[in-house]
Amino acid sequence: MNEPYNLDSLMAKLGDFGRYQGFQFFLHILSAVTAGLNMLSLATVAAIPDHRCVIPEVDLNPDGSIIFNATFATTEFIPRLESGKINSCLGWNVTTNSTYTCQKWIYDDTYYQTSRAIDWDFVCDRKWMGSVAQSIYMVGVLTGAVVMGTLADKYGRKPVFCISGILQLILGLLDAFTPEYYSFVIVRYIYGIFGSAGAYIPGFVLTMELVGPSKRSMCGIAFQAAFAFGIMLVAGWGSFIKDYQMLQIIYGLHSLVFFAHIWLMDESPRWLWSNGKVKEAVNIVQKALKINGHKGELDVAEYVSKGNAESRTRETEKKGMSDLFKTPNLRIKTINVCLCWFANSLVYYGLSFSTSSMKGNPYLNMFLMGAVELPSYVITVYLMDRLGRRILTAFCMLVGGVCCISAANMATGSTEAISVVMIGKFLIAASFAIIYNYSAELFPTVVRNSAMGLGSMAARCSGSLAPLLLLCDFLDPRLPSVVFAIIAIVSGTWVLFLPETLNKPMPSSIEDGENFGVGDTFFTSLSRRKRNASLETPPAKAFASEQMEPLR
Repeated sequence: MNEPYNLDSLMAKLGDFGRYQGFQFFLHILSAVTAGLNMLSLATVAAIPDHRCVIPEVDLNPDGSIIFNATFATTEFIPRLESGKINSCLGWNVTTNSTYTCQKWIYDDTYYQTSRAIDWDFVCDRKWMGSVAQSIYMVGVLTGAVVMGTLADKYGRKPVFCISGILQLILGLLDAFTPEYYSFVIVRYIYGIFGSAGAYIPGFVLTMELVGPSKRSMCGIAFQAAFAFGIMLVAGWGSFIKDYQMLQIIYGLHSLVFFAHIWLMDESPRWLWSNGKVKEAVNIVQKALKINGHKGELDVAEYVSKGNAESRTRETEKKGMSDLFKTPNLRIKTINVCLCWFANSLVYYGLSFSTSSMKGNPYLNMFLMGAVELPSYVITVYLMDRLGRRILTAFCMLVGGVCCISAANMATGSTEAISVVMIGKFLIAASFAIIYNYSAELFPTVVRNSAMGLGSMAARCSGSLAPLLLLCDFLDPRLPSVVFAIIAIVSGTWVLFLPETLNKPMPSSIEDGENFGVGDTFFTSLSRRKRNASLETPPAKAFASEQMEPLR
């Protein structure tokens, strides 16, 4: 049988995961570590400790400055709330027997000696400033998801990855030395574009396009585990380094690793082939085969000849994000997937940012919030290729939503509430991880990076809302959790209407993407299984004829 000399036969020679793929995967996954670290860095750099009003009679020097050794210990000068906690925004004037609005604060230094919040007083009527700074970062990630995803489809995965990695370093250091709030917010916005989107999304797509089908689930979930490890690094460094400027410098210096990628990381052979750069694609695969120990030589000339001929006959029009909405099936899938990204991100970051309101050591709480994701990913890898993407995503979102509602009706900060929140984070982390793989498998090659960017954009919209939504707890402490729960449950139900991608070839063209999974929902699959179970001899490979051509 004659060899077809196409992209699939070329990539098949590499195998699913050899030494070459392993090394490239290691380079790609570093972007997930820094993405997680940059995303949550403000939780320590701008942490808001417990605080109270400055008491002039006790805490101030004659010149009006705060006494160096002023303590957080409360006195009769501080009014209390109905719950018995001190009122951190009001002081008590014993002379006039009335309250007054605080102008200066004393901060509890048990866990935080310095932070942006202490320097700029992100408390009381200025509390919004800290939430806006975090939200602006997420808006930057949203911008990066769209812009950098589109650029990666147009100009290649590698250049976007490397440029973003270098800018991460520059912006991370600039973040530490920005002296004024509004300049700081601008830096945070640009930092978000490159710090948690510009390298992360192309890195993920590079891995998905390089490894074989049997390793996609494992590698995709590993990206999420690396992101969680980045969160754990935030907590780890924060517990040792008490000066927030030095802490931010340490966070920023992690991006030094990306300089080596300029020489060590390769472009995606799939992207090169799809964009007419056939010889470059073949040369990379030939190098990879040698590293993997493959014996024998590629017929480079034949691959280049056939590939160039295929490029000339292929549709030359470039595809972009707008093509996701031009046909009905792709449009419905795109909207459904975007809602899933939106819901997962809202709950994930809502729970992550809420660690400051938990009792106990905030560094330990944040570390546990990251650590609880790791067993979630191990279990997810095991179940994804057995149960499928659709049912597992829906289950995790639905039960995660129930956990949020349950926690809302428990005493704030209680052991029971924290345990339920951790279970919710465990489940949402799993569904968030699956949706990355699920999205990459649902959409065709020509718009895959754009689809991932659009999904990530939806996630960052909700991620930017999460810190602001947490501010609504002054209306009712249960309100944020109830909102998280409702959105998770609605989206988890809609996921059941997406097609399953387990053991199915990834679509290549827009036409493939439009035809993929037509009529396949959880309910039709359930009905089909029941119907087949009622037959004595179920038909073998009932849908073999419906499979599309492999990824090109």
